[in-house]
Amino acid sequence: MKSKTGIFAIVVMIILAVSCGQESKSPYMNILFLHHSTGRVIWNGDDHSLKQLFKEFNKENDTNYAIREVEFPKSSPYGWKNYPFDYYNIWVKNAGDEPYEEEPTLEMLTKDYQVIMFKHCFPVSNIQAALDSPDINSDIRTLSNYKLQYLALRDKLHEFPDTKFILWTGAALVEAATSEDKAMRAKEFFGWVTDQWDLPGDNIYLWDLYSLQTEGDFYLKDEYAVSPQDSHPNEEFAGRVVPLLFNRIIDVIEKDGYGTKLNGKEITSIN
Repeated sequence: MKSKTGIFAIVVMIILAVSCGQESKSPYMNILFLHHSTGRVIWNGDDHSLKQLFKEFNKENDTNYAIREVEFPKSSPYGWKNYPFDYYNIWVKNAGDEPYEEEPTLEMLTKDYQVIMFKHCFPVSNIQAALDSPDINSDIRTLSNYKLQYLALRDKLHEFPDTKFILWTGAALVEAATSEDKAMRAKEFFGWVTDQWDLPGDNIYLWDLYSLQTEGDFYLKDEYAVSPQDSHPNEEFAGRVVPLLFNRIIDVIEKDGYGTKLNGKEITSIN
């Protein structure tokens, strides 16, 4: 009887050890990055991709942060559109436990991911002149429509307090691809996002791509673009800013975003 008891105890210990080992391999933090082409350029970086930076960080710090990237929304059936209306349309207007046009809602995504990062493609900066009245259900890109959709989106994100959301300020356009009026409206909107829409102490964080691309101007700087006519960022720019994005994500996870500026640069205190 004693020998059987001893064998049973050894078997239990082995099972526990194996299960603990399996648990240690499970991601401590699941991170999802929703993007299109501009996001892919920065995801890939130059010498180091965002995924590689996480791999190195996990090895050096004994953490287990897992990040994956997904095109959202897909080109079909919803369409290759990720502007304020589209996030509002999929996540707010058509919220629920079922996908909308094959795109996952927040009710679905937040079950698997503790951090969700999302962005807009650069045509988001192609903001039209104001219409007679704002319409939250309109896909026409105006300042007033954007603001209504962003406010509704913020309320929706607040419904998931256990999930941290990281939103990129919109990608800028090169000067040749826009007009001065549209560029001024884009700057006004992203300034409103950083100065008014973003609330302290909630579960929504920003990464200020727009300021990194424009450096205080109205346009994506030509030297940061694929060409003076193409508003995609080039690899050199991606390689320069992907560490800043990585810093911002880690800071949001570990310090609730208090250790970095919105652009991902570290905040240094002066004694």
